[in-house]
Amino acid sequence: MELIQNIPDLSAYLAADEVIDHDHPVVRETAARLARDVPDSYAYARAAFEYVRDTIPHSQDSGDLHVTWRASDVLRLGTGICYAKAHALAALLRAEDIPAALCYQRLAHDDGGGHAVHGLIAVRFNGAWHRQDPRGNKPGVDAQFSLEGEHLAWIPDPESSEVDYPVLYAEPHPAVIEALKAAPDRPHLWKTLPTAL
Repeated sequence: MELIQNIPDLSAYLAADEVIDHDHPVVRETAARLARDVPDSYAYARAAFEYVRDTIPHSQDSGDLHVTWRASDVLRLGTGICYAKAHALAALLRAEDIPAALCYQRLAHDDGGGHAVHGLIAVRFNGAWHRQDPRGNKPGVDAQFSLEGEHLAWIPDPESSEVDYPVLYAEPHPAVIEALKAAPDRPHLWKTLPTAL
C-alpha cells in the first residue's frame, strides 16, 4: 500500500500543536530521558515506540476510565487508547526531529458488532514512511517496531469490511479528536468511536 501525506510539506510532520504538544515539559523531559540511553535516531525511535507500547497501558486493557487525547496528558497520566498513545509517540518522535504522521485502520469489533477506527503512527526514515502500532501488546497482539516490513497489531480483512487507510495525517483526523474531546469517560467513548473515516 502506498502511504500518502495529506500535507506535502514534510515540516508539517514535525510541528507541535494542541494535541501533539512536543513543546510541553513532560514530553521534552521524557524525550530527553529516552535519548540519553541510545546512540542514534533509529535507536531513539525504537526506544520511544517501546516506551509508549509497554509502559503506558491501553486504558481498555487496564480498566482505566480516563480519556486522554493530548500527548503530554497521555505521558503524565500514563494511560490512553490507541489514538492517544499514537499522539504520545508522535510527540516523542517529533521532539527529537523525527517526522511522525498519524494514520488509521478500520477494524471489526472483537464481538463482530460493527467497526471502529484504530489509530497508528508512521515514522519517516531513509526517505520512506513506516507504520508502527504502539497500542500495547496482549495475548493475540504482538506489534513490533520495524523498518523492514510491518509488524502491526492487526492486518485488516477486506471480507470483514476492514480497511487500511493510506493517508498520513500531520494532525489527528477531526472525527478522532472530536470523539476523544467529547467523551467524559472511556465507557462513553467506546459507544462514540468513529466507525469509518
